[in-house]
Amino acid sequence: MLYVSTRGKTDLFSAAHAITRGLAADGGLFVPQNIPAMRMVDIKAMERKPYTERAVDVLLQYLTDFSEDELRECVNAAYAPEKFGDNPVPLVQVNDNTGVLELWHGPTSAFKDMALQLLPHLLTRSMQKTGETNKVVILVATSGDTGKAALEGFADVPGTQIIVFYPSEGVSDIQKQQMITQTGKNVKVFGIEGNFDDAQRGVKEIFGNTALSDELAKKGYTFSSANSINWGRLVPQIVYYFSAYVDAVKAGKITAGDPINFVVPTGNFGDILAGYYAKLMGLPIDRLLCASNSNNVLTDFINTGVYDRRREFFKTVSPSMDILVSSNLERLLYSVTEHDAARVADYMKRLNTEGHYEIDSEDLKQIQSQFFGAWVDELETKEAIGRIYNDYHYL
Repeated sequence: MLYVSTRGKTDLFSAAHAITRGLAADGGLFVPQNIPAMRMVDIKAMERKPYTERAVDVLLQYLTDFSEDELRECVNAAYAPEKFGDNPVPLVQVNDNTGVLELWHGPTSAFKDMALQLLPHLLTRSMQKTGETNKVVILVATSGDTGKAALEGFADVPGTQIIVFYPSEGVSDIQKQQMITQTGKNVKVFGIEGNFDDAQRGVKEIFGNTALSDELAKKGYTFSSANSINWGRLVPQIVYYFSAYVDAVKAGKITAGDPINFVVPTGNFGDILAGYYAKLMGLPIDRLLCASNSNNVLTDFINTGVYDRRREFFKTVSPSMDILVSSNLERLLYSVTEHDAARVADYMKRLNTEGHYEIDSEDLKQIQSQFFGAWVDELETKEAIGRIYNDYHYL
């Protein structure tokens, strides 16, 4: 499996190279040259396997320059029982037709642990495969969850340093304390003035600064990322869509082959994009419901085809979704435009220079056939939490 950039100006690269680099040299995101397919018989066979083996099955499809034994070692170390318990991602039934996939059983209680406990293992193996001799400096922009999960995953990992940037007034108190108290000789954390989009834009500008990269390379350093712009961060998230599906089959809630919907709280579009890739691989998903908070730029995009970041930014009780520039949407656009890298590059240029862009009507129809977008405000968010707790005794 080889990887290309969504903006089309780089050569083909291996998975190990894509993971080590994080971001393509042309500013685009690495994507697989083609999407692997999984047969229903192979999906159904996952029922009998623990989560770690389900992960190996899926990762093998994408990380073809890793051996099965290598992936098994990485997965077993990442999802060890002392970190995640006996079942890393249980599917809990809330009512007759709704289950919740609990992604908070990792060491930082954030869903980002599912990827960021595995990424350090994938990255260090990738560095060995690519012959990377420089120390890798991992840059992270965070709206809360990613920062602590990345710090926890990369603390004292040999050959790496990690620098996290977070909006000083834009994360919860717990998240801030988690980050600034992180131990490790290779970790640094900085609060910035501004919001997550400012942090993310700053990190991307650093990646795009070739003079800085050249200067650091002479001193033995190279940049990489632990945000979901890194393919090694996104690919582990594909796994739990398969896991949720086979657990629903195993529990008798659906029959193998029945389509189901996934509702995904969405900020940077990485988590829900993993579900989209799972669907392209053959997982029976009907619709992916993109759930937003008051920062509803994605809801508007899915409903109108216009992406417009020129709007008020809200600080909410769900700060990890407080994002107006959703980086992983670029990967979806690359897919629905049938790999038209020039068009994707133009969209991203317009977003950066003008603050908005509009996609073609045919591309919008395709997105709307796969996704549904909606949002709730602060009051509705709190009311939903209370209602589910009162009606079903589930928090």
